[in-house]
Amino acid sequence: MRFTLLLFALGRILKLASFFHPRFKWYIRKTRVRILIKTEDGERARLFYFNKGSFSSSSGDHDLFDASLVFRDAATGFSVLTSRNKDASFNAAADGKLVVQGMSFYAQWFEDAVKFVL
Repeated sequence: MRFTLLLFALGRILKLASFFHPRFKWYIRKTRVRILIKTEDGERARLFYFNKGSFSSSSGDHDLFDASLVFRDAATGFSVLTSRNKDASFNAAADGKLVVQGMSFYAQWFEDAVKFVL
């Protein structure tokens, strides 16, 4: 439940930032990318869609994405996404708790985008 709420809140924060945060708006202005964050079982998932300066998100598992962050479970996803440790996602991937599917470049781009607003 906390993981789902976190993804929902992140979507709202990024939506507001796409309107009001100048550095974030500049960062996403030329990129068209779909990032999916989900649990391994697919029960909790959210798609984040950046489209050349605009942003939207939708809940649920989607087949079309450029990069996907797949967490072993919701508790792992919540702890990694809320961690203050900058290497949390790297450590989770090294432990097999996080798998990046698709273009890892876009996954890193997304992490950098989130850093602008959090």
